[in-house]
Amino acid sequence: MSTKFAGVKGMNDLRSPQIEIWQRIEGIARSLFARYGYSEIRTPIVEETALFVRSVGEVTEIVGKEMYTFTDKGDRSISMRPEGTAPAARAYIEHSIANTEPLTRWFYMGPMFRYERMKTGRYRQFYQLGAEAYGALDPAQDVEVIALCDAFFKQIGVPDVVLHLNSLGDGSTRPAYLEALKQHFAPVLEVMSAEAKLAYEKNTMRLLDSKEPALQDAIASAPTILDSIDEGSKKHFDDVQRMLTKLGIPFELDRRLVRGLDYYTRTTFEFIYQPKGENALGTAGTVCGGGRYDRLVHELGGPEKPAVGFAMGLDRLVLLVEKLKPVERGGPTLFIGTFEGPERDDAIALVMRLRNEGFDVDFDPRGGNKLGKQKERASKVNAAWFAGYGGDEHKSGKLKIDNMRLPKDAPREQVEISLDGLRAWLNAASKRPS
Repeated sequence: MSTKFAGVKGMNDLRSPQIEIWQRIEGIARSLFARYGYSEIRTPIVEETALFVRSVGEVTEIVGKEMYTFTDKGDRSISMRPEGTAPAARAYIEHSIANTEPLTRWFYMGPMFRYERMKTGRYRQFYQLGAEAYGALDPAQDVEVIALCDAFFKQIGVPDVVLHLNSLGDGSTRPAYLEALKQHFAPVLEVMSAEAKLAYEKNTMRLLDSKEPALQDAIASAPTILDSIDEGSKKHFDDVQRMLTKLGIPFELDRRLVRGLDYYTRTTFEFIYQPKGENALGTAGTVCGGGRYDRLVHELGGPEKPAVGFAMGLDRLVLLVEKLKPVERGGPTLFIGTFEGPERDDAIALVMRLRNEGFDVDFDPRGGNKLGKQKERASKVNAAWFAGYGGDEHKSGKLKIDNMRLPKDAPREQVEISLDGLRAWLNAASKRPS
């Protein structure tokens, strides 16, 4: 008895018709990001584990619990990438990009891997779209990446996305703020989980992102970092807000927003889906997050170069788009049915020539099927038009073409087109609304 295999839990097959949403979103992203001056970078699926430990943070859930880590044949600790910023920063350093480009803008799309508890739109192999900009300390760079996100959500047709904004300041004032947080959370130390206690000791600010019920009152009353940041960071944040207002991009100040990764400094932001009715993403509506990480490149062994970027989960966006706008099925413009006999070769040759000339034309390669069965196949692949090609059509040089997308009770629509005029007809038919 043969074994029946199934996909690994949390790692999904992407196929039609949903794949058409993926392709449309990816196409919009490539076009829009290029218009903003971002070129694509593709980094390896695996990196040295130490890269993520140093950049993401040793006490984060990603590093502590969720990474797919293994020892390779060279006895090295390797991890499948859980996020895209650290690999991009590693590539920026390794290829000495700063020596040849004073300003570098990259975007990436691809699979990431985290062994996390699955819920709506969150899987163990998931896909991220992200952007990174290196070399500009000016708040205009923060605003550009935020404006890019805002434009992207508008283009893919996702409304009700609200920008949440905060600043974490730079490294100079953070130690004092962390000490203030430690004093604030000390009275509830006994009710913390082991994980929260580790965060308390290693990076107390991460407690502000905790979902533990016993800590929620303490989180709500905790001092905010905006009251402690340095004057330079305050001015930077004020400039970001002023420019966003000038661009007409609304935002909400969110003093508890710290993001889940340790490398952020100054501006931090999230785009959160907040519809008036039912939320297709459940209770967690964050669809994009990002901010500044001016120290990351240097901490990974590179030059002191400021950076800002974001990442968004494509799986969650596809769910949203699918919910808001059902998939519009594609399909060939013309399906040509064939008959057994010497003319079948001519019919197939016609299909291939038309395809090579850029037309969406299909046929049934199985052969031997009656024309009615082939017409059923044409309907299944959502062909717009159907024509049989046999001896009579070959002799007359004409095809009788039926409209396949009429309502069931509509009268039949058939046109007769010469083979010589077929290309001109296909050009017009491919532009005609179905």
